[in-house]
Amino acid sequence: MLGQSRLQSIIWTSRIAEAEHFYTDVLGLHLRGNSEGALVYDVNGSDLRVCPVPATQPTTHTVMGFAVEHLDVIISELGKRGLTWEHFPGFPHDGRGVVITPGGSRVVWFRDPDGNLLSIVELSP
Repeated sequence: MLGQSRLQSIIWTSRIAEAEHFYTDVLGLHLRGNSEGALVYDVNGSDLRVCPVPATQPTTHTVMGFAVEHLDVIISELGKRGLTWEHFPGFPHDGRGVVITPGGSRVVWFRDPDGNLLSIVELSP
């Protein structure tokens, strides 16, 4: 039933102007427009809605991830744009923050201006 629907992701923000700069200028997502106060981004055919709320708290778990083919290139480019990578106790991070999963995928985590935890993963072949 819903398997044929188009997925949309929703992120909450209490700092809409900072979120717009972050998702547009830092991450380089294409802002399609504004809908009922929400920023609507096109992410490879799926919608990301960044919705304003009066207050929000940083997340403790990943709320959204981006799957990429060339993680090293993305890390380098986003690092030049000022993005910093999260490090978690007990995780085997390399010097850039990358964790290699038992299955061979490589992943980094970062936070948006509201503290939402996001990830970028290069899946193992």
